[in-house]
Amino acid sequence: MRQLLILICAAGAIGAAAEHSVDWPKANRETLEHFQALLRIDTSNPPGNETAAAEYVKRVLEREGIHAVLLGPDKTRLNLVARIRGNGSKRPLLIMGHTDVVGVQREKWTVDPFGGILKGGYIYGRGVTDDKDNVAAGLMVMLLLRRLDVPLARDVIFVAESGEEGFAAEGFRYLVERHWPDIESEYALAEGGGGQLRNGKPRYMTVAATEKVGRGVRLVARGSSGHGSVPRPDNAIAHLAQAVARASSWQPPMRLNEITRTYFERLGSISSPEQARRYNGILIPDRAPEIESYFRQHELTHNSILRTSISPNIIKGGFRGNVIPSEAEAYLDIRALPDEDMDRFYKTLKEVVDDPGIEIVAPPRVRPAAPPSRIDNEMFRALQTVQRRVYPGAITLPDMLTGATDMAPLRAKGVQAYGIGPLAEEADALKYGAHTDDERVSEAALYKFAELLWNTVVEVSGR
Repeated sequence: MRQLLILICAAGAIGAAAEHSVDWPKANRETLEHFQALLRIDTSNPPGNETAAAEYVKRVLEREGIHAVLLGPDKTRLNLVARIRGNGSKRPLLIMGHTDVVGVQREKWTVDPFGGILKGGYIYGRGVTDDKDNVAAGLMVMLLLRRLDVPLARDVIFVAESGEEGFAAEGFRYLVERHWPDIESEYALAEGGGGQLRNGKPRYMTVAATEKVGRGVRLVARGSSGHGSVPRPDNAIAHLAQAVARASSWQPPMRLNEITRTYFERLGSISSPEQARRYNGILIPDRAPEIESYFRQHELTHNSILRTSISPNIIKGGFRGNVIPSEAEAYLDIRALPDEDMDRFYKTLKEVVDDPGIEIVAPPRVRPAAPPSRIDNEMFRALQTVQRRVYPGAITLPDMLTGATDMAPLRAKGVQAYGIGPLAEEADALKYGAHTDDERVSEAALYKFAELLWNTVVEVSGR
């Protein structure tokens, strides 16, 4: 009898898989069609004009009988929200991507940044990795769920949001503040993850389970104005330069959390012996300082995820070559660990600067800090299971983003949110990744990402 039950269960599983099997070559062609169409809509932020992209997605969804609404206070920057209902036995799943992109310097691109060019196995265009890949993949998941009539235990909500590049009030903030019942969910899948290929073979997939928080400040120096031929000891530019040098030389203390600790442990398991000694050694107090110094010079992202970081990015002062200005200022881009006590951090920064003539001005805190999403729940386990099927031979690394996403307000509301994305060759991520000139994604990686998202959604939402 037990053997019979096992056979029946196995047959049922095979039947369910066959029932919802996807013709991926056909789906891939459609994914590319929608992806290129979205890339050819210029949604550079500012000004945005994301409504054009949202309307495109809405037309595609409604042709399949999927109801979608456009929401927002600015008619040129609307957000799209669509929902396919399940039986309600589980709380909803939210999948999302943002339709706005950063601007471009066209003269630095070798192709039209808004041409959606397919060349040499790569798709080029502003937003191919940030974040119209998630929009196109999410759109295909919704279409496939409807076409294959997948029985769902939870509602699947799709959001194509505006204004992510800058956390605009018209974008996801508006949905959270004004339309929370329309997007409230147990889990969310969005941008921020990815992973590495080595010579075309998957090495690891990263899942962003937490992120640093932008808490930048202005340093303002004031002094006496005067003629440049008579140097002054209170020269604002001189004092500012010293303050910037001290701040940028400061290495705030290292602090690991569950996500970064697990990241280094798992990364060490697939690295060369020399790299593994570093990644494992960062957990050993006596070895950590030497390894931190190495990271600061050679592995900049790893240095950043270990601590709250400071980067001086803007400096302003003076207006004539022969005039000593009375004021100068610099902007420090501070990316804080999620649990950083910022009042204490700013106090320590003032001690590091050590100049009573320098004022530290912190802006209002708009983007919330939130605890990391869990890596021991149904969603993270599903991502690992699906990763082994879609990217065999690789491993899953939980990751902390050094940048910011709109998962932050979701986590602050208690949603377990995870960032995923296409894999890239290890040499490509920095050269052709988000915000770069000639931003690109491989055609094969895009299709595998859509397959990953589809299988994950079915894994956690299917009945």
